[in-house]
Amino acid sequence: MSELESVARRILNCTLCDLCQGRTHAVPGEGPESARIMLIGEGPGAQEDVQGRPFVGASGQFMLETLATIGLRRQDVFITNLVKCRPPGNRDPLPDEILMCSQTYLDLQIELLDPKIIITLGRFSLGRFVPQASISRVHGQPQSVGGRLIYPLLHPAAALRRPEWRQAFQVDVARLADLIKN
Repeated sequence: MSELESVARRILNCTLCDLCQGRTHAVPGEGPESARIMLIGEGPGAQEDVQGRPFVGASGQFMLETLATIGLRRQDVFITNLVKCRPPGNRDPLPDEILMCSQTYLDLQIELLDPKIIITLGRFSLGRFVPQASISRVHGQPQSVGGRLIYPLLHPAAALRRPEWRQAFQVDVARLADLIKN
């Protein structure tokens, strides 16, 4: 078993915070261990909780369809979330939940994968790397953080709710193609 698989097993059995009490499945994330691109969302939604896989609902479908326009497929990237269990009622994850899960699991996943590009999806994910940044101001603008390239995108669920954000999401993904080439 690889170290990344070991982390996934620990996530599946995690009881470090109260989010474990309401979950159907923890969602460790998925993708090849050789992935050079890592996508990090906020937390599992209802479909993700049921299936135990990240971004399998409507927002995930939209995100993957948009990524496909630049030649990226689900099997090419590693997809995960800040918190690995669905917050009750789909509420925002609490700061202590984000901190616990990120320090215990996400940071280790990043270290093991060593991705060339981390794509943050939404404000919570961006906030983990660039705490004072506003996603509405910096989406689509690459950030260098700790020697890593962070590429902030609007959350695909938000993009589905607002037509202007949908277009911005698609434009930002199109710009991502140039970053990948370089």
